Amino acid sequence: MTIKAAEPSSVGIDSVEIARIERLLHDTPEVDLGKLFSAQELLDSGNGRGRASSLAARFAAKEACLKLFPRETALNTLVAADFSVSRDSYGAPQVACSQAAIDAISRHRFSGIKLSLTHSATTASAVALAERAEIRVPLVGRLVYHLLPIRRRVMLGNLRRVFGTSLSEGEIIQLAQAHYAHLTNLVREFLVYPWFSKARLAALVEVQNRAAIEAAGAKDKGLLVLTGHFGNWEVSTNAGIANVPDVRGRFFFLRRPLKPRWFENLVIQRSRRAGLETLPHRGSLTVILDRLESGNAIVFPFDQHASGRDGVRVEFFGHPAGTLRSLAILAMSTGAPVVPAASWREPDGHHVLRFEEALPVIQCEDTNEAIRRNTLAYNAVLERLILRHPEQWWWIHRRWKD
Repeated sequence: MTIKAAEPSSVGIDSVEIARIERLLHDTPEVDLGKLFSAQELLDSGNGRGRASSLAARFAAKEACLKLFPRETALNTLVAADFSVSRDSYGAPQVACSQAAIDAISRHRFSGIKLSLTHSATTASAVALAERAEIRVPLVGRLVYHLLPIRRRVMLGNLRRVFGTSLSEGEIIQLAQAHYAHLTNLVREFLVYPWFSKARLAALVEVQNRAAIEAAGAKDKGLLVLTGHFGNWEVSTNAGIANVPDVRGRFFFLRRPLKPRWFENLVIQRSRRAGLETLPHRGSLTVILDRLESGNAIVFPFDQHASGRDGVRVEFFGHPAGTLRSLAILAMSTGAPVVPAASWREPDGHHVLRFEEALPVIQCEDTNEAIRRNTLAYNAVLERLILRHPEQWWWIHRRWKD
């Protein structure tokens, strides 16, 4: 197979006539300028004679950034206001991005955007340079990809569905090989970590933003944890929660049983030794409500296909996917906050378990529409968590079965 080489960088260039911005400033109320420029940009541009040329350079920078994302710009999912220009401690221009822009940068696998601004007496110009993030592919990943291609077709299909419009075929194959390397590490860690001492396990996993679950738990409504198959979820959760003794015995994982049975029993035993309990995916509503009422946390792996009455079809990475509706129903009916969580393996081998800030519940008069909107919001959060370390998500799962 011939692999097309990826472009090392992408460049966007734009020029703006300063007179155009002068007319904009003359005809537009100050409050409406905030729809195009950030408060910091308006402050940095000042109020003197150079204001128009300063804002013109910033507007050219926004347009140059948009040219790095032609598809998103055409679909109007990115607009000029998603980018703003600030200055670093040395006075050099840098890009500040909205969440939508950060998502686009992650999906295109850019490491960041660098800016260069200039202007003459009549024209302001900007160059935006986006460099590709490196995709590290260990040798074991390349070997497994070619010699033991378990579900390779499913994996490549999923990767193309998500990255097909932003990455080359060569980069997609590199991501697949990096994922095989991750799976190899996952198997190795599964076999060896039970033999680690408590001190070594405690040093193996770093728990980040514990304050998020403490703040959410202070509402006394229990806790709903939104997560997926990130990193080595068994090591990060078992060893990570062990580093937080006051929550031992208060986390309950809602999941489907594993096969074969002996493997299921092994996983359950390991989890219980770490202070984690499991609940069956079906028939646990009464138990879940009791656990929430007692202030416990219910952990929802949210990235698996759900069909029939269990699921609702909402977009996941821009494609309809059957998604669990139960998390939205519980959040709406109990008031329990939904806290996203993800784990990943750092290059030095240690693991990170990170909690994010609780998500607001979306309310509307139509209950089914409220379920759909909340579920869509949960999928959007999962997308961001996946794009943070895409090689460490469970790409071999048939997420889009339809």
